[in-house]
Amino acid sequence: MRLKLPITHLLKAQRRWEKTLVRATKSSRTLIFKPRKTRPKKDKLTEVSDFGSNPGNLRMLTYVPPQLPDSAPLVVVLHGCLQTARDYDEGSGWSLLARRHGFALVYAEQSHANNPNRCFNWFRPHDARRGSGEALSIRQMVTRMRRTHSIDPAQIFITGLSAGGAMASVMLATYPEVFAGGGIIAGLPYGAASGMRQVMSAMKRPRARTAQQWGDLVRTASVYSGPRPTVSIWHGTEDRTVVASNAAALLSQWANVHGVNEEVFTQTSLAGHRRRAWSDRKGETVIELFLIDGMGHGTPVRRTKAQATARRAEPFMLDVGISSSLQLARSWGLIQKRVASRRT
Repeated sequence: MRLKLPITHLLKAQRRWEKTLVRATKSSRTLIFKPRKTRPKKDKLTEVSDFGSNPGNLRMLTYVPPQLPDSAPLVVVLHGCLQTARDYDEGSGWSLLARRHGFALVYAEQSHANNPNRCFNWFRPHDARRGSGEALSIRQMVTRMRRTHSIDPAQIFITGLSAGGAMASVMLATYPEVFAGGGIIAGLPYGAASGMRQVMSAMKRPRARTAQQWGDLVRTASVYSGPRPTVSIWHGTEDRTVVASNAAALLSQWANVHGVNEEVFTQTSLAGHRRRAWSDRKGETVIELFLIDGMGHGTPVRRTKAQATARRAEPFMLDVGISSSLQLARSWGLIQKRVASRRT
């Protein structure tokens, strides 16, 4: 049946209906959908401004759990490009692990002024050299934490993603006496690039060097001749941003530094993922490599309460059923046995 009404009547009816909807919407907002008063989310990280000369112009943010035990471990965390320290902490779950297991965190944060994409400048000689730039700023943060808190100097570790992973490589090479171990996630070997023009080629195809040449870059980065930090390498096989051949170059570099044979390793499966380990003459693991099949560019996480949804960090927090943060903490001996069974 077709209604034969003038167009003016239809328009008037439509306007009346629109007014009715507006009134109903206003009423429902008042009576039904009145927003609840919620407390603002407490910031987990605390900024510290007076930690030294800060030649790299970085921000220092910390997390210190209540009742930090004496001689506590310290983990330095470096975010990836397009991220902030808070983004990375929310996605990776490091502060939750620190609270549960009694260790401190320090985050170095990059600024837009230093790098438009918030990438650490691991490729600039001034920032990637001992005693200057961003490398010295991060070293000063560690010194500040040791002076302020009861940090065990033998239990200081560092980890980072992408450009943060490459910067972790810089710190392990230039300040090997500071760190007991490092976790390099989707990163690059030390010395992979020495200028902006070399960055993209290094990310897509590492420079052809022998293991000895890669190792020499680390050895000449400082005058230190003592024991070297252990290294944990994490990379996705489908990473198109920093290709997985960089993990192979990292392995060659640190196998040469530690004096272990790349061809002699043990392989196990953890949460369905390959883990290879290399041991020194004492039988202690000095290098481990996690190759995550099918994973792209990002930090491996297991999406549980420890890795709450982090919207801005989400593109680089990849749920592959294994938490790199948890596994690094375990390999460094940071997980206390009394709470080891709790899910993280």
